Amino acid sequence: MIKKLQRLIFELRVLLAGEYTRAKVYEKYLGVKFGKNVRMTGVPFFSSEPYLISIGDNVTITQHVTFHTHDGGVGLLRQKHPGIELIAPITIGNNVFIGSHTIILPGITVGNNVIIGSSSVITKNIPDNVVVAGVPARIIKTMDEYEEKSLANCDYTNKLSPEEKKNFYLKKFRS
Repeated sequence: MIKKLQRLIFELRVLLAGEYTRAKVYEKYLGVKFGKNVRMTGVPFFSSEPYLISIGDNVTITQHVTFHTHDGGVGLLRQKHPGIELIAPITIGNNVFIGSHTIILPGITVGNNVIIGSSSVITKNIPDNVVVAGVPARIIKTMDEYEEKSLANCDYTNKLSPEEKKNFYLKKFRS
């Protein structure tokens, strides 16, 4: 009963925490290590060894991202190899964006200045300064290429009020 109550309190704290304070809740209760300015726009899933997960500075984790520090499939080998487990840490660098529904497998290191596209499955380490996507994820461009393409297509609306932004895009796309 006490464990259920503790779990309920934890879940309420996660749900009530803001995008930038949610990391503190996970760090306190699960042992995930977070750098500065970590933003969570949803509720990620940290598997059974969350204390093996390290996340750097200026990282955005979007909704439904899964961090697997273990491979449960080796459980099928336990009859032949009693007690076998495959567990490895996950390390996320600085300035990383992790798209929604991404799955990160055990033993992965993600470099600095990386964008991970939505619904990617990360099966190999990711070097610095790249954009990756896919199942399994692969490098699709460098950050320099991404910046060049983005600058050609982006608008500067981040500092506008919600109403100004709405009017800008209605005018742009409905004219």
